[in-house]
Amino acid sequence: MALKIMSVDDELDLELLLTQYFRRKIRKGEYEFFFAHNGVEALQVLLSHPDIDIVLSDINMPEMDGLTLLKKIKDRNNPALKVIMVSAYGEMSNIREAMNNGAFDFATKPIDLDDLQRTIDKAEKEIEFVKQTQREHGQLVDIKADLSLASEVQLAILPRKFPPFADLTSEMDIYATMHPAKDVGGDFYDFFRIDDSHIGFAMADVSGKGVPAALFMTMSHTLLRFTGSRCLDPVRTAMETNGMLSRESFDSMFVTVFYGIYDTRTGDITYVNAGHNPPYVLHADGTVTALPVSDNICMGVIEDFAYTAHTLKLEPGDTLVAYTDGVTEAFDTTGAAYGDERLCQLIASLSGKTAKEITDGVNASVADFANGAEQSDDITVLTLQRK
Repeated sequence: MALKIMSVDDELDLELLLTQYFRRKIRKGEYEFFFAHNGVEALQVLLSHPDIDIVLSDINMPEMDGLTLLKKIKDRNNPALKVIMVSAYGEMSNIREAMNNGAFDFATKPIDLDDLQRTIDKAEKEIEFVKQTQREHGQLVDIKADLSLASEVQLAILPRKFPPFADLTSEMDIYATMHPAKDVGGDFYDFFRIDDSHIGFAMADVSGKGVPAALFMTMSHTLLRFTGSRCLDPVRTAMETNGMLSRESFDSMFVTVFYGIYDTRTGDITYVNAGHNPPYVLHADGTVTALPVSDNICMGVIEDFAYTAHTLKLEPGDTLVAYTDGVTEAFDTTGAAYGDERLCQLIASLSGKTAKEITDGVNASVADFANGAEQSDDITVLTLQRK
């Protein structure tokens, strides 16, 4: 595209001089010139041609001088538009004022056209840099908007209606939250009905951060729910999900998963822990027990890995608290981690609370501990309580 240059000068012979000197560039379509004879005309030309790149402006002109024109152009807030001031050598004080008010460069009369060419070349490089920066900024704005929408979509696939099972409110209480560290996250929780008396539930943490983790999270969530909703065997669900994730995994990504099936009649939970943080059980008497450390590997690593299941029983009043490592590995401003011991003590202090109160209590405690430090990982908590 042609570099668009406007000359603003009340000396009419300058128009002929410029068109003659730059005739080859004009003929080749490299330059396109516009002419005005004072500041008022110049503003009218700018209104008609807002894509003008360079303004060559004299200082002393009738109706509106060059310094006033410079201020008007500055008010347009267009960093890609460069103004080169032209004036007699004896008016250096005016040129100095112009440079202090945002002029890109200056030339003195009589104009040395070879020197003016070098000044225009320098301005053209600066203009291209500014325009490239503006294009990249526009792209970043678009990406930010896309990420915001992706975050909404991601959260929309997680259960957010509480209580989720209207006919089970007298038997169980369940609540969960997910707070991504970036626009989109790699953690997820889920719970769904398998039959009248069995609830499948999951807590998971995908390796990595940002968009790749979010994509793998979506795939993991979909596969786990699809396989889990069809059977009452968590081992089968884990193996089928792991097999598909291992075959479809990209960039060596994997996911830690705690997946359980809860019997609403008995309080029994059969679960598979695929490399995830062991949840805690808050007993009705206020004591806290951590489940055994996982003896299975993460999903998405070895396609035919043989997962094993474990069982536990929630007595009336007992609560299972599952979480991702964004909780225990949250850091404060000194770099200290929240830690397992602090979490265990906090859970014990929340004895007698509802599932929502316990979940919110964990989130509030982590936020207070961080004390404004940047969140380094997704923070997800799921609480399941037998009434």
